[in-house]
Amino acid sequence: MALSLLVLLVPIALLLAFYRGFLGGEQPTTVDAAPAYEQARAANVFPVAEPSGLGDGWRTVSASFRTVDDGATLRVGYLTPEGRGAQLVQSTVPPQRLIPAELTAQGQPQGPADLGGANWQRYTGRGNEQALVLLEPDRTVIVVGDARDNELRELAGALR
Repeated sequence: MALSLLVLLVPIALLLAFYRGFLGGEQPTTVDAAPAYEQARAANVFPVAEPSGLGDGWRTVSASFRTVDDGATLRVGYLTPEGRGAQLVQSTVPPQRLIPAELTAQGQPQGPADLGGANWQRYTGRGNEQALVLLEPDRTVIVVGDARDNELRELAGALR
């Protein structure tokens, strides 16, 4: 009986090792954010900022641009060098609707964050997430995620 069980488990173990070792089964799928940034720029509804100079460990895992009745939203998701999630949201949706939608009703301002002279505000987010929010006349920028504060600041500070 043990021999029969071993005969069944060996192929399963070999397939699992092949998947993890050769196919990168544990690695997140990365995407090219350029088309989403190009769509947002072509729509010309807000000035589009793109991160510049992020380290090699940053991976883009999602990117989309959508227009809705009351605005447009560019959303780009990242995996940080520490393996945590961060999302960059740029939108013309009114902030009184956008902030609760992105950070939930529990999202509360926690004070200013000094980032390159811009007037960013720290917010709480859902669960263990935190956020940096920049309110501008023609758009709102949110950097949110369960990433550490220094990583969120790095992403927000890299926007050009």
